[in-house]
Amino acid sequence: MKLSEVIHELRELNEPVPEPFRLPTESEVAAAEDQLGVKFSEDYRQYLLTASDIVYGSLQPAVVTPDSDSLNLVEVAETAWNKMDLPRNLLPICEDNGDYYCLNEKGEVQFWSHNGTTDEKWRDLAAWIKEVWIEEG
Repeated sequence: MKLSEVIHELRELNEPVPEPFRLPTESEVAAAEDQLGVKFSEDYRQYLLTASDIVYGSLQPAVVTPDSDSLNLVEVAETAWNKMDLPRNLLPICEDNGDYYCLNEKGEVQFWSHNGTTDEKWRDLAAWIKEVWIEEG
């Protein structure tokens, strides 16, 4: 399934909240890349720019807009890398009770438990959104 199709499906499930996030600008995405010293994949960029304002289910993926408090991607990543010993080659995109869903250098989403690396992974961001966020949401 294509990322655009999964984002369309996710957008239809978007839940109204009192203070929704807004989508980031290109410059905010670039600033997050600079702060983290990471170049985001095209899929992740597309997600951030077109769907990171979506609220659905219990998972709350990180965002790059200012004033996003505990969901700020830079803060999530720095905490995971510096306090949780998450390997730097994994970019944590969603924290879940001390565990993380991370993008690896191949574009796969890999689950990392606070107990260490696991074998659980999804072939790409679209598969993770569909199989974990939507279907388990």
